[in-house]
Amino acid sequence: MLASLQGKEVTINFIDGTCASDGVLDQIDDKYVKYLTQYQTLVIPITSIRTVSIDIKEKQSNRVGFAP
Repeated sequence: MLASLQGKEVTINFIDGTCASDGVLDQIDDKYVKYLTQYQTLVIPITSIRTVSIDIKEKQSNRVGFAP
């Protein structure tokens, strides 16, 4: 399942409640995931990952106010 996300920008949510965002899944192994950000390379054990999410569309904010 993770192999289909290789090379895409994703957000990884961990079991302890923290997350890593704005990075790309570089390599995927049976036990580890290599995650590249602009500043660092993370080697993450698969057992510590809760969810992996990918943003497929920009969220548009609602307009507030009145138009003449």
